[in-house]
Amino acid sequence: MPDIIHLLPDNIANQIAAGEVIQRPASAVKELLENAVDAGADDIRLMIQDAGKALVQVIDNGKGMSDTDARMAFERHATSKISQIDDLFRIRTMGFRGEALASIAAVAQVTLKTKRAEDSNGTMLEIENSKVTLQEPVATNNGTSIAMKNLFFNVPARRNFLKSNAAELRHIVDEFTRVAMAFPHIFFSLSSNGQEVFHLEKGSLKQRIVQLLGNHYNARLVSVQEQTDYMNITGFVGKPETAKKTRGDQYFFVNSRFIKSAYLNHSVMQAFQDLVPKDSFPMYALFIDLDPEQLDINVHPTKQEIKFEDEKIVYAFVQSAVKHALAQFSITPTLDFDLDVDIQRLDSVSKPVTDESRHIASSSSLYQGFTKKHQAHFIEPSKEMGHWKDFFEPASKQASSADQYRLPIHEKKEASAEGIRPDTDFYQVQESYIIVPTHDGYRLVQQQLAHERILYERFSQAVAGKPMATQQSLFPVTMEMAPADAVILGELLPDLQHAGYLLEPFGKNSFIVQGTPADVETGNEKAAIEKIIEQYKHFSSDLRFSKREKLIRSLAWQHAIKEGTRLTQKEMHRLVEDLFHCETPNTSPNGRPTYLSFRKQDLDKMFGK
Repeated sequence: MPDIIHLLPDNIANQIAAGEVIQRPASAVKELLENAVDAGADDIRLMIQDAGKALVQVIDNGKGMSDTDARMAFERHATSKISQIDDLFRIRTMGFRGEALASIAAVAQVTLKTKRAEDSNGTMLEIENSKVTLQEPVATNNGTSIAMKNLFFNVPARRNFLKSNAAELRHIVDEFTRVAMAFPHIFFSLSSNGQEVFHLEKGSLKQRIVQLLGNHYNARLVSVQEQTDYMNITGFVGKPETAKKTRGDQYFFVNSRFIKSAYLNHSVMQAFQDLVPKDSFPMYALFIDLDPEQLDINVHPTKQEIKFEDEKIVYAFVQSAVKHALAQFSITPTLDFDLDVDIQRLDSVSKPVTDESRHIASSSSLYQGFTKKHQAHFIEPSKEMGHWKDFFEPASKQASSADQYRLPIHEKKEASAEGIRPDTDFYQVQESYIIVPTHDGYRLVQQQLAHERILYERFSQAVAGKPMATQQSLFPVTMEMAPADAVILGELLPDLQHAGYLLEPFGKNSFIVQGTPADVETGNEKAAIEKIIEQYKHFSSDLRFSKREKLIRSLAWQHAIKEGTRLTQKEMHRLVEDLFHCETPNTSPNGRPTYLSFRKQDLDKMFGK
C-alpha cells in the first residue's frame, strides 16, 4: 500500500490558513488599515469597488518598506514585531503574527507599491495565488499602497458565500469605524466606487465619534476619565436619552485595539441600571489602557477577543468609572440646539418672561399652594384632569387625541362570526387595551400588538407586489444620515418605495424624502425613517430573518399605534375588525398574543359561582 500522508502545497496551505483571517472583504480592510497604522502613517485612505469584491486598496504615508522587506512581508509568519515568545506579552502594535499579507496574497491578486523616505526609488510587487509574478523598481510616493483585487478569485466556493454588496459594505464600514475611532489623530477616508463616504480630519476623540456616529451625539456625550496605577480608562458614554434598541454604537478598545467583550459590556449596563429601559442599550466608546503583560491578545485569529489576567478588577473599574461619569452631569435632559422644532416654537420657550406673565403665574392658586403656608387644601383641581369617573365611561364619550392617526378604512365586514357583538361600545383601558364584548364574555385586545399584526400583513403584501399609496410631499425634506445608516437606507430603498416611502439619494449620505405613507405627519418624515432604520438594525442580528422580513417587521413596529394612545369608538371598531380579518389574528409578528379571551363561565369560576 502506498503512503497516503503528504504535505500540502504552500498555496493550498495558505488558502486554508487564510480562511481563519480573511473571511470577507471587511477582514482584509481591517488588516490593511491596521498595517498602515503600525507603519506610523497619519494619512490613510481606503478605496473599494464592488463592496470590496473587485478591489480593496489602502494608501498610507507611513515609513514604507525596502525591496527585501516588501518581498518578505508576504511570507507566512514573517513579522517585525516579535522575535521571541515573551514579546507576545509586550505587544503594543495592531499586527504581530505575520499572517495578514500572506493570507490576502493566497486568495486575491495583489499589487504593492512602497517606498521609504531615504530611498530614491520604491518597489512594486505583483502577487497571485501566493506567488510573486513581478518585482521591479517604481517611482512612487513615500509610504505604501496595497491593492487587493478579485477576492477569492481562486476559491469560487468561498466567493459564493459572500453576501450582497450592501451587506458586505456594511461590514467594511464597521471595520473602518473601529480603526478610525481608535486613532483620531490620523486622517482617514473611505471611498466606495469613486464616491467618498467618510472624510475624517484629524481631531479630538469627541470630534471623531461625532464624525463616525452622527451629529445627534454632539451635545449628548459624557466624558469618562479615570486613572490608577493599574489601568486607565478614557472615552465617552451617551446620555441616557440616546439609548437605542440596538447594540450598534458600543465600542471597547484595549490599548487602542477594538475588542468584543460581553463581560465588560455587562459592567457598563450595570452602571446604566435604572437610567435606561431594560430593552435599550446605551452608547459608549471606552478606551482601556493597561500593561500588555496583564492581558493576552493572541487568543483568536482576528484578535478581537482577549483575556485579562484579572478580569474582575477590570470589570469593577469600568463600572465604577462610568457610574462616576454619569454622576457628574444632570441626568435631566437639557435644552440644546437639537431641540425639537415644535417645542422651540412654544411661547414658553421662544418668548421672554414679561412682568404680566410673571404676575399671572404668581397669583394662581397652584403657585400659592406651594409658596404659602397651610394652602395645600386650597389647590383647585386641574380642568385638564377631568372627573375620575371619566375613566370608567365608554371611550365614545371621551375626547380622542389620536385622530391624527387614522387607521385605514376598509369595507365593513361582518365581525360577529368571531363572536363579537355588533353595534356594541368598546372600552379602552389604560389607553393600551380594548375590551371587546362577545356573546359569551369579552376579549381583551392589546392595541399596539394588534395593529402590528394588521400592518405586518399589509406591508408583506405591499413588498410582494401590491404597493401602498404614497402621499407626495409639498415641501420635500432633505435628511442627512450617519454614514453607516446611509448604507442601510440605500439598500432598503426599493422595498421602502413599495411600502409608501419615496426617497432619492442626494449626494453624500443624504436623501430627499419626496413622499411617505399617508399616516406619516408632515414634519415627522425624518423621525419616522430614522426609527425604521433603528428597528431594522435591532432585527439584524437575527439570522432567521431575510432583509425584506426585517424591513417589514420594522415598518409594522414603527407605524403601529403605541400604548398610551387614546382611540375613538370608530378607531377601536376598525382596529378590531381589521385584526380578525388577518390571516393570523391571534399573534403579533414576534409571536406575542394580540388578545386574550374571557368566557363568562370562566369568570364565574374565578368568583366561586
